[in-house]
Amino acid sequence: MYRSREHRILAGVCGGLADKMGLPPTLVRIVWLILSLFPGPMWVAYAVMWFLVPEEPKKY
Repeated sequence: MYRSREHRILAGVCGGLADKMGLPPTLVRIVWLILSLFPGPMWVAYAVMWFLVPEEPKKY
């Protein structure tokens, strides 16, 4: 999995997840936002993925 270069708003985490699962990036962002409103570590998970998941290689 890579963070997306094309489907990015903040760090490309949701875009990368969408690419990996074959879903639209907007759907993944909406689900992530809804889950972030409930108690839990969703924001922490996003930050961890931001730093641990490599960015998508450049396409030439």
